[in-house]
Amino acid sequence: MDLRKIKKLIDLLEESNLAEIEIKEGEESVRLSRTPVGGYAPAPMVAAPVHVAAPAPAAAPSMPMSSPTEASTGGTAKPGNALPDGHVQRAPMVGTYYASPSPDKPAFVSVGQQVKAGETLAIIEAMKMFNPIEAEVSGTVVAILGESGNPVEFDQPLFVIA
Repeated sequence: MDLRKIKKLIDLLEESNLAEIEIKEGEESVRLSRTPVGGYAPAPMVAAPVHVAAPAPAAAPSMPMSSPTEASTGGTAKPGNALPDGHVQRAPMVGTYYASPSPDKPAFVSVGQQVKAGETLAIIEAMKMFNPIEAEVSGTVVAILGESGNPVEFDQPLFVIA
């Protein structure tokens, strides 16, 4: 892995609220962390959950169909939890979520829209590369959980398709 890619990873780590990032390319891997490995660092360990929880309030407004009880429980797409029933499409990588191809263009999809498997739902920018996020299943978009311009974590729920 060349030095330019590593510098981009460092920039991505500094721009986001992530505590750690690891990238593997073939047999090469790079791991960057804000906390010392194996050392005692109580402050960063406390800060990491705060950063992971930060996107949750941004997701709450996009889920008007959940009740206050459902919103308070959090979790996966099981009945009684914050996510509506359906297939939960998750972020395949860490990066910045964008709902549209550019700020002056409409969003790729909206709630209630029919989508086909393979159709572009959003873009995640990682290491200055724009990666399309394609629908894994066909159906109706029930919820959009990402907010354009905000960072997303790996495996963070982005869409619910029923």
